[in-house]
Amino acid sequence: MNLPPLSLLVESAKYLVSQIEKHPDYQALNYQPDLTIGDAQTALSYLQTELDSNQQPSIVSESVD
Repeated sequence: MNLPPLSLLVESAKYLVSQIEKHPDYQALNYQPDLTIGDAQTALSYLQTELDSNQQPSIVSESVD
């Protein structure tokens, strides 16, 4: 299966969650779950941060003797 990069999926999910939060049908629900849209956004931001930190090239210093 050919999947897009995980970072692209996370960015897409962050966008979709923000659109859900703004949608009038969602706002009209008066939905009060234990976990909120804000919690979902935070989780996705943490995931993106973790992905970003794992994709940074490592700086390896060579010692000169």
